[in-house]
Amino acid sequence: MSFPIHRPRRLRLDKVIRNMVRETHLTPDDFIYPLFVTFGKGVRKKISSMPGCFQMSVDEIVKEAQSAFRLGIPAVILFGIPEHKDEKGAEAYNPKGVVQKAIRAIKDKVPDLVVITDVCMCEYMSHGHCGIVKKGQILNDPTLELLAKEALSHAKAGADMVAPSDMMDGRILAIRDILDINGFENIPIMSYAAKYASAFYSPFREAAESTPSFGDRRSYQMDPANRREAIKEVELDIEEGADIVMVKPAMCYMDIISDVKDTFDVPVAAYNVSGEYSMVKAAAKMGWIDEMKVVMELLTSIKRAGADLILTYHAVDAAKKLNK
Repeated sequence: MSFPIHRPRRLRLDKVIRNMVRETHLTPDDFIYPLFVTFGKGVRKKISSMPGCFQMSVDEIVKEAQSAFRLGIPAVILFGIPEHKDEKGAEAYNPKGVVQKAIRAIKDKVPDLVVITDVCMCEYMSHGHCGIVKKGQILNDPTLELLAKEALSHAKAGADMVAPSDMMDGRILAIRDILDINGFENIPIMSYAAKYASAFYSPFREAAESTPSFGDRRSYQMDPANRREAIKEVELDIEEGADIVMVKPAMCYMDIISDVKDTFDVPVAAYNVSGEYSMVKAAAKMGWIDEMKVVMELLTSIKRAGADLILTYHAVDAAKKLNK
């Protein structure tokens, strides 16, 4: 039977009924808020390509973390911009590095906020790549030791979770091993498991000061044309000990989010990346879109695709909207 027996509009005519039958519910609990921590004091430097986002010193990061927590955002993820860079990324695993200081400061002032740390070498390397470079090649296995040291330094500083984003083969196992050996067996790993070599990362590279000085990252990040490969990458990371797996970017990769959610019984995160954020901001500035309506539709669609957690620079604005 069809019309007039069935009238789908019956459940759409009233706002309360629409809310009652809504299939996907977005809440601030879904959000992880990315923050960029840099050296100095009282620093709140605008990121020109990401309006509303800033590089912040530790004291300012604490204020931002407190504000986010008051809005009901349960977690932040920290990216570091060090004062000095070198070819071994020494500041990444320096116990007194900017991320390590930020972890301690946030946990001191906002102990119930979950502090996640990005584990990668690109922000700390003088050449901007995610691993050790030799004769123009990014070396996989020697990089694993540095990533493991970085993750351990974050755990020792008090991080609640580590999130390796480098896409080196075997890094989840290397990190799991070093955490377990040092008594951090209860620290979860959120793996950037299906991270694509995307053009949507450009604003982030300004924010994190991590643009490669030569070449690109296609030898270690995934080809955007590949779908089945994502399942292989996720499966390998789960086998190595990943507790949460991530798809990055989100907006153009919702098929991948859905595939991963349907295939694996683990929490799935999705990163609503800088380029996606900046496009919304730019279109809103031109008056072409209603910014908050687009933001809420975008975040809801990411969750509808299967994401349990959403890393997004819109977290604060979206939480304010949801709390009204």
